[in-house]
Amino acid sequence: MAVKTYIAAITEALDLALEKDKNTLVFGEDVGQNGGVFRATDGLQAKYGEERVFNTPLAESGIGGLAIGLATQGYRPIMEIQFGTFIYEVFDSIAGQMSRTRYRFNNTRHNPIVLRTPYGIGTKTPEMHADSIEGLLSQIPGLRVVMPSNPADAKGLLLSSIENNDPVMFLENLHLYRSLKGEVPEGYYTTPLDKAAVAKEGTDVSIIAYGGTVPLALKAAESLEKEGISAEVLDLRTVAPLDIEAIGKTVEKTGRVVVVQEAQRSAGIAANVMAEISERFVLSLNAPIGRVAGPDSVFPFSSAENDWMIKDTDIVNKVKEVVNYD
Repeated sequence: MAVKTYIAAITEALDLALEKDKNTLVFGEDVGQNGGVFRATDGLQAKYGEERVFNTPLAESGIGGLAIGLATQGYRPIMEIQFGTFIYEVFDSIAGQMSRTRYRFNNTRHNPIVLRTPYGIGTKTPEMHADSIEGLLSQIPGLRVVMPSNPADAKGLLLSSIENNDPVMFLENLHLYRSLKGEVPEGYYTTPLDKAAVAKEGTDVSIIAYGGTVPLALKAAESLEKEGISAEVLDLRTVAPLDIEAIGKTVEKTGRVVVVQEAQRSAGIAANVMAEISERFVLSLNAPIGRVAGPDSVFPFSSAENDWMIKDTDIVNKVKEVVNYD
């Protein structure tokens, strides 16, 4: 084990993937000599050469088209979109092409593409740089959406995503890049896709979170513990498809649920999680499902970020509301 930042774990995963398979390629805007805008690919071009780690024009639609073409020729492309909200420029490649390839070609062609992109509030980025886009992406059949919340999972889930034969949206939380450190196993390992993980055991209420909200949920759980409330924290890790079995297990265990997302109330995947619980596990509930989410407004300019973003105290208050329901 070694203590690494979230972004260092991602860099290490990319390094290991490039080392393992010569058909793995990394490309995107400024990912070469500069190592990307956040230095996630720092040093990789120097190590593996310009034919395997290279810059693209500032044209997201071209990056997506290149990835699709390379995937049909036996390569494993890892494409970087510099900021999550820039996916609108490459949306046809994602929703209209790579996600449909296996079905369209009767399982004779695959698109083993990983699309890495950062998202999330808390770093004072300009407009259209930090939106939470997972809700939109999770509604595309044929596309996996993976959102790690800690360094160990960032590495293991990224390596699993690269090995996968279907396209994967790998969403990296901007705020966690350098603010979060954790123990990361050495060497090459994979963490299963489509599987949630219990980040903290509890008995009174389940907090279901993902990505950048998991550290908030864990902080809230610590505060609640001091007040005699035992909160279980379930980290979804993959938000499309959802791990229904793990969700059901925690609901049946505690009988009370709060779902947390950074995205606006009408966005994200909280509504989908709540619907699945209501449809499948309603008889296990002892209270209405609580939800903590951002306001239903356009993502704010940086000066309003602190007022707009959810906080651990919001989770604490919602949990108390659900626990005290009778």
